[in-house]
Amino acid sequence: MKTETLHIEGMTCNHCVMSVRRRLAQIDHLDVEDVRIGSAVVRYDEGEIEASALDHAVAEAGFTVTRHE
Repeated sequence: MKTETLHIEGMTCNHCVMSVRRRLAQIDHLDVEDVRIGSAVVRYDEGEIEASALDHAVAEAGFTVTRHE
């Protein structure tokens, strides 16, 4: 299992937090550990989920994941 902190742009309030949490929680094989304004901490099996699926879910909630590589 991989634990990852997603850095998320555009979140400004608790409604944003709930939107991101709700959308991420819909992904099978993913545990949402924490969501705060600007970030989300998730645990998932890399064999079951690709990072792009996380980015897509956050985008569906109306926000953007920024990756620092």
